[in-house]
Amino acid sequence: MNVLVADNPARRRFEILVDGGLAGFAAYLVRDGLLVFTHTEIDPAFQGKGVGAQLAAAALDQVRERGEKIVLECPFMAAYVQRHTEYQDLVVER
Repeated sequence: MNVLVADNPARRRFEILVDGGLAGFAAYLVRDGLLVFTHTEIDPAFQGKGVGAQLAAAALDQVRERGEKIVLECPFMAAYVQRHTEYQDLVVER
């Protein structure tokens, strides 16, 4: 399984491609210089296969590399960060 996670700023979302096809995305808004994660969606064909976790980790790694901070309005991303405390330093509480 070939996996790629890329930011798509035109659609305001991080997308995960599996074998070249869109398998899911994590949508965001930009407010006050922060990335606000609002919704994550994984294609039902890929649920339960770790695709959501790969998307979350890669998106958060890219946010960190760019030196940005996030707000978590998306329950999936919030739960992921709660379980993976190494990303909590990226979170800004509002």
